[in-house]
Amino acid sequence: MAKKQRSDTRLNVARYQVDRLVSEEAAVTEEDPKEADAGQTSMDQRAQFVELTIQQAMRRGDFDNLPGAGKPLPNLNVTDPDWWIKQKIENERITGLGPPALTLRSENAGLDERLDAAASETAVREILHDFNARVVNARRQLQGGPPVVTPTRDVDAEVVLWRERRTARYRARDEQRALEQAEWAAMTWRERRRARGK
Repeated sequence: MAKKQRSDTRLNVARYQVDRLVSEEAAVTEEDPKEADAGQTSMDQRAQFVELTIQQAMRRGDFDNLPGAGKPLPNLNVTDPDWWIKQKIENERITGLGPPALTLRSENAGLDERLDAAASETAVREILHDFNARVVNARRQLQGGPPVVTPTRDVDAEVVLWRERRTARYRARDEQRALEQAEWAAMTWRERRRARGK
């Protein structure tokens, strides 16, 4: 007694499509051999294949729970032809792209934090000299774009401010440590034991 083989729907569909393509190619070849492109399918067959693939993906649920499902498409009324790249830059938080006027303005806003992260006065001066040189170059409008309104920074004044901020950070850190040590000294041995276990 022979085993009954299970029918695979996808395999049957693929066989049907191959058989249909072969029979259509044979018919075209018999009519006019020049019309038969080796291995090429017609646009209708390609469209049917794409539609079939989409329908199978929908049945499998590949398009369920996509981000933005059921929401209107944003930026449909925007007339800017480059809206999509601007949105991509914003969504991905890509920095360093765009006209110098905009990049320098955003860099100027975060320059104090960058300076505070510098380890030495020499590094602060190098950062400021580089920033000022880029501002001056952008003001010359060699690359075009909107006008640059970002001011240059006075290096010596910024170094003094950097020292003051650094001293204030050190003082705040020392005060925090002294406060923690005082709290630790005021604890009983049981409270210290519980604090160590956390």
